Order: sequence, then structure tokens, then C-alpha cells
Amino acid sequence: MKIMIFSAFAALIVAGAMIASVEEAGAVVCARGVYRAGCAGVRGAAVVRRPVVVAPHRAVVVRPRGAVIVR
Repeated sequence: MKIMIFSAFAALIVAGAMIASVEEAGAVVCARGVYRAGCAGVRGAAVVRRPVVVAPHRAVVVRPRGAVIVR
């Protein structure tokens, strides 16, 4: 009986110590989407847009018989 009371008291002390030592979470979550990338943390969020992709201009010539030439 005494061992059971002692172990229950010890468990309460350990649980109380765990509750008293709670720290603030400092996690940062980042995600990358198709159009935007962003991060969210404790102090706010930031969103960044990706630059527009521009394809290089190439001259395309189509001949009368359907042949395509890319220069």
C-alpha cells in the first residue's frame, strides 16, 4: 500500500514538473506552391511571388509543305 501511494505521489510530481516547464514553440512552417511561396511563424507570415517566366523569342518559319524551321 505504501509503495502504491509513493509511486502515485512521484508520478504527480513528475507530471507537475512537466506542466510547469512548458516552453514557447518556435516552429516555422514553409510551403512552396505553384504561384507563391510562403512561411508562417510565431511572429507572422511572409508570402513571396515567383517571377514570371519569359521564353526566349525564336524565329519560326513554316514552309508551304508543312516543314517547320526554328532559328
